[in-house]
Amino acid sequence: MSNVLSTTPSLASTPGAERAALRLRLADYLELTKPRIAVMALVTVSIGFLLAKESPWDLTKLIETLIGVALVAASSSCFNHIIERSTDRLMNRTRNRPLAAVRLSVVEAAAFGSTMLIAGLIGLALLVNPLTAWLGAVTFVLYVAVYTPLKKISSFNTVVGAIPGALPPVLGWVAAGGSLDRGAFALFAILFLWQFPHFMAIAWLYREDYASAGLKMLPSVQADRQWGAGLVAVGYASALLPVSLLPSLVGLSGFGYVAGALFLGLGYLWFSFKFYRQPSVATARELLLTSLIYLPVLFLILTADHCLLLS
Repeated sequence: MSNVLSTTPSLASTPGAERAALRLRLADYLELTKPRIAVMALVTVSIGFLLAKESPWDLTKLIETLIGVALVAASSSCFNHIIERSTDRLMNRTRNRPLAAVRLSVVEAAAFGSTMLIAGLIGLALLVNPLTAWLGAVTFVLYVAVYTPLKKISSFNTVVGAIPGALPPVLGWVAAGGSLDRGAFALFAILFLWQFPHFMAIAWLYREDYASAGLKMLPSVQADRQWGAGLVAVGYASALLPVSLLPSLVGLSGFGYVAGALFLGLGYLWFSFKFYRQPSVATARELLLTSLIYLPVLFLILTADHCLLLS
């Protein structure tokens, strides 16, 4: 009987179980890269690239740029997981992340992140241009070494974090051969200001999680003034309304974009004001959804109007 048992393969060693374990492990590595954030960043990189130069565009260079930036962005997210693994364990929405749940080790994550960072920066420097690689490195340092640790120190972290968050279209712009000029600044300014209502909605929805983890997000440090996040959202949405018109002033678009930007901006401002007047889960979710609609639609209109100008 014992011989029969000893020769029966265990479930854990079957090929099917091994493949399932491998898939789960690869899924954990993918989660370290925060793919949804990376995809949004790559969309804005593409927008910056397409707006920087007149057609025909160098699509080979665009692909090389996207791969390089994707690697740097994935590396940034990976090191963010490493630094925040302890606080992730204290929050309901993050406690099952690969490092927080100890499904991957810090050494594995660091090796993965370092490999992507080195490959991304070298690729950008050699295949695109040194300025794009330099901006990629600046984005990484600001996000990983400044913004991430600052979240435990000051609610000012949102302002700092918005800088690397606004750099992807600038990376695309300079990758296409553009310089750090008015066009690059216009794209940076739009994305910088857009982030605040977006972040305020998220921070308000998860304020209790942030507070329990000791993260200094505005809604958690001003728990007695729930309208504070809404006030910040209104302020930045108000500033975004005129700033969103900058592309037309620097020759990137025409009247079609102006009309679209005003319409979208007024809608963003309205939902920010609604959140300020009555902060609740419902109004925060409305603002969050509006922010996710605003940005891609704005950039789609900008790109389409820019192409019309070129035709």
